[in-house]
Amino acid sequence: MSVLMEFSMFPLEGEGSKSADVARIVQMIHESGYSYKLTPMSTVVETATIGEALKLIEEAYALLEACGRVYACLKFDIRPSRVDGMHQKIESVQNKLDCLITI
Repeated sequence: MSVLMEFSMFPLEGEGSKSADVARIVQMIHESGYSYKLTPMSTVVETATIGEALKLIEEAYALLEACGRVYACLKFDIRPSRVDGMHQKIESVQNKLDCLITI
C-alpha cells in the first residue's frame, strides 16, 4: 500500500516567517525515515498505512501545540496496489511527457 500525504502546518500566532516552525516539522519527518519531499508550499510524505500518516500529523501538531492556534491543510492519495508512489507517479507523467515533447 502507498499513502501519499501532502500537508502544510504552521502556527497562526506571531508575525513574519514561519520557516523555523516548518523546519522543526521537516526534521521530525526526516528522522522518521519516511520518504518525503519539501516543496515551496507543502511537504509530501509517503507511508505504508493511513495510520502512519496520521501519526506524523499528530507528531507535527505536538511540535506546534504550544504556539496556540495552528493551521493545517492535508491531502491524501491512498492506493493499495502501489509501492513507491512518490517516485512512480512522477515517472509516469515524465514518460508521457517524453512522448509529447520532442526536441
